[in-house]
Amino acid sequence: MAWVSPALLLAFSLAAAVSDLRWMTIPNRIVYPGILVGLIVNTFIPGEPDGWDSLLGFGLCGLVMVVAFVLFGVGGGDVKLIAMMGAFLGLSRGVEAMLWTFVLGAVHGMAQLIWKVGAWELLRKSVHHLGLMLRYRQAVPLNPNERAELQAPLRLAAAAFLAELIVVFELLRFLP
Repeated sequence: MAWVSPALLLAFSLAAAVSDLRWMTIPNRIVYPGILVGLIVNTFIPGEPDGWDSLLGFGLCGLVMVVAFVLFGVGGGDVKLIAMMGAFLGLSRGVEAMLWTFVLGAVHGMAQLIWKVGAWELLRKSVHHLGLMLRYRQAVPLNPNERAELQAPLRLAAAAFLAELIVVFELLRFLP
């Protein structure tokens, strides 16, 4: 992979992460040019991914995120950001980075929840709720207070930036 595409990806993603952390938004003025640049760079600069692979990465990563947007309420900026990641990294590396984004985002979300509620209180409430479901043999809806505790904002742009670092620099090779 040529150094141009990863460097541009990391620059666009860092700008998106800073915006997401400061203002809780990922502006279109970052991701739309990023998508376009990713597709153009990979089409006209020889290397991996090529233009076709870049288009496939954009399409699949974008499609997965559209499904997450519809079913799980993921933000529209996150959808475009992950699609941009696919445009720069191509199909296989784009999907790998997207999956790492989900893992890192989930870890961050769980850490936020533990910080907010407390580990023992979260465990106690989870066991209690599981007991209710077993007792009634069906899903038991959360009450409004319990639901509110689970609604911490999840900022995927920072997780995406870290995921890109893992994939671009192949950081997993340093693990045993």
